[in-house]
Amino acid sequence: MNWLRPPGPVAKGLRIGLLGGSFNPAHDGHLYVGEVARKRLGLDYVWWLVALQNPLKPVADMAPLENRLAAARALTGHDPRLIVTDLERTLGTRYTIDTLKALTRRFPQVCFIWLMGSDNLEQFHRWRRWRDIAALMPVAVVIRPGSVLAPLRAKAMQRFARRKNPRKLPAIVPVDGRRNEASATAIRAKEVRT
Repeated sequence: MNWLRPPGPVAKGLRIGLLGGSFNPAHDGHLYVGEVARKRLGLDYVWWLVALQNPLKPVADMAPLENRLAAARALTGHDPRLIVTDLERTLGTRYTIDTLKALTRRFPQVCFIWLMGSDNLEQFHRWRRWRDIAALMPVAVVIRPGSVLAPLRAKAMQRFARRKNPRKLPAIVPVDGRRNEASATAIRAKEVRT
């Protein structure tokens, strides 16, 4: 794995949030999750890991990877703390656990934190080896409109509810901030209607 070049700065002690997804399309809700996590968790950077294909989503509705990368980069603008990357293509990984294991193996000096919106938390237990993800690095769940109660209902949260110290792995920790309504599903539905 020594050949893997980081998409942004890496140094001992850096705190980097990893926000994975299809970004189909990238929207303000993604910016919101990254910004809330960055501020609340003291992250130095947030890497947007644009997936080749989410195994839980239909292939038919997926825009080409290059289009999704370009749209994500346009949305993040020139903020040097937000880095859009196609690391899964570079690594040849399909599942989050494989991507995260490769990153932690290659950059052990970095403190990685997996980020997700609460809308994804409700189906997190369907992800391949989701328990291993939470055991590998902290999972920060940013509360999103429409899924405010997800931390109470989600199987993953129930699994780790007895944990008293969120600094010890496995840990899934809710993070809250001013809410943003944007949704990729709603944006795609609106595009179909027009």
